[in-house]
This record gives sequence, C-alpha cells and structure tokens, in this order.
Amino acid sequence: MSPTTTPLDDPVVAEAQEYANKLLLLSEGSVNKHFDPYEDIDWDNPDFDSNARPERWILPESADPLGRHDWYQSLTVEQQIAVGKYRQANIAKVGLQFESILISGMVNHTFSLPNGDAEFRYCTHEMAEELNHTLMFQEMVNRIGVDVPGMGPLVRQLRLLGVPVAVAFPNLFFMAVLAGEEPIDHIQKQILRSGEEVHPIMRGVMSIHVAEEARHISFAHEFLKHHVPERNAAERFILSIAMPVIMFILGRSIATPPKKFFQEFDIPEKVRKELFYGSEEAKQVFADYFIDVRALADEIGLMNPISKRVWKLLGISGPASRYRSEPIRSGKVA
Repeated sequence: MSPTTTPLDDPVVAEAQEYANKLLLLSEGSVNKHFDPYEDIDWDNPDFDSNARPERWILPESADPLGRHDWYQSLTVEQQIAVGKYRQANIAKVGLQFESILISGMVNHTFSLPNGDAEFRYCTHEMAEELNHTLMFQEMVNRIGVDVPGMGPLVRQLRLLGVPVAVAFPNLFFMAVLAGEEPIDHIQKQILRSGEEVHPIMRGVMSIHVAEEARHISFAHEFLKHHVPERNAAERFILSIAMPVIMFILGRSIATPPKKFFQEFDIPEKVRKELFYGSEEAKQVFADYFIDVRALADEIGLMNPISKRVWKLLGISGPASRYRSEPIRSGKVA
C-alpha cells in the first residue's frame, strides 16, 4: 500500500468494512425492534383459547394447498378443524426443531471468531431471537394441545450434522439455514397476505416470526455474499452444485408433513402425492420457495451451466426475484 492510499482504497478491505457495517445495522435492528413471546402475545386473552371460534383453524384456501384440495374440502367442518389444528401445530414444531439446529450450529460457528468480528455480535442477537422463537412455537403447540412430532424420524437425525457442518463448512451451513428459513417464511407470509381469518394464536406467532426472520434471512444472504467469493474456483463450483441439492433435501424436510400426519387422518396416498410431489401446482409451489435463493446464487456466481441443470433436474429452477420477498402470483413474480 503506497503512502498516499488508505486502507479503504483496498477493495478487499473496503468490502470487509461494508460487510461489517451491514451486520452492525442488522444488530442495531435487533436492539431497537425485538419481541418477547410472553409479553407481545396475549396468550391469556379468552380469544386466544385454541377452542375459541375453532373454525378459524380451517386451512386457508389461498395460502395452503391442502386447504384448497378437494379431499380436504369434502371433510366435515369438525374434521377440517382437526386437520388444520394438527397441520399448524406440526409446522410450529418443525420450526422449533429447525431453530434448535440453527442455534447449535451458530453458537459453534461463533466460538472461534476473532475478537472484534461483527459476526459474533449479530449471530448472538439472532440466537437470542431464535431461542424466543422456540419458546413461542412450543407454547403454540402446547396451547393447541395436539401431540405432533414435527420433522419425520429420519429427518430429525439431520440435527447431528448441524454442528460439524457449521464448524468445518460454514458456507454450506448457511445455505442449509436458508433452505429451512425460506420455505417457512414463504408459507407464513402467504397466510398473512391472504387476508383470510386465521386463529389469533397463529397470527400472533407468525407476525413476530416473519418480522424477526427478515433479519435472519438477510444475514444468511449477506454471509454468503461475503464469504463465497473468498473461496477458490473449485470450491465455488462445488458450492454451486451443493446449493440446489441442499435446498431440495432440506426444503422437502421442512415443507412436507411427516408420515404420522397422513396416517392420523387416513389421507389417501394419491392426495399426498398430489399435494407435495406429483401435481404441477405442488411442483410450482415448492420451486417458488427458492425464488430469492436463485437470485442470490446468480448474484454470487453460483449459477453456471451445470448448476442450472441441477436446479432444473431437482424441479426447483425458475425465475429469480428482482428484490427479496417479492410477492409471487400465478407462479411468477409480481
């Protein structure tokens, strides 16, 4: 560096400072706007009783593919309520389990960060928020009163990979974070945007989760934007192939109800396939979960001719969003 230059004239140093500034902004957001599930949700309000006006548990047609399926609509109101309660409780339990895996990986990621690293402060804020989310999700499950398993038994074993992947392969770990966060965020935003009446327990939990998850998803995006370009060409190529595979495997794990759900309500195999695998609508819904991730992959150079084929082969290719959280209508960005 010449005597006439400053550290910020170095593009690497300048980018690192910009990254640190973004994380500081996210950290300050956590300080200035955060929630407590036992202060900000009126659990003791009689209207929050899970049996108060139970028809509000009927799955919204515009935001849930099961809610608009002929099989579900052919059920009695009481059956629709029972299925809706179970589905919403299980989604909350899956969210809780995913947040627990995220926390375990993130706390180990921060363990060896150097003093002064902006990631430490932000990640610690996020872990505090995620711990509150686990409390909030479990309280929702308890209040509904249905003994749901959350993730399937095989998928639950993925929790054992969280820590070693976070420590040895942090880029893969934060891809996995997005693979879990994006579908849940997408589903909850659809419900909130639908305008349909849902039970206040759901609305209260989802409103808090969506608000804070915006920061968490932003961080994962910024982390990958900053760290992926640091890897050499061979490593970036591996990451480009790994990204759609991670999205597919974990996305399916998050979005698909466990086998117990289908057994509990004697849901025909044909209906299961139509809802989550076989129909064109099901394929489109699943691909839409990753519209922001595809935009990120393109931005950080992980969309190449081979990785594009992998995205397509897995059925999760499609347009990229113009901005994060861009609403989707009819399979296209608005």
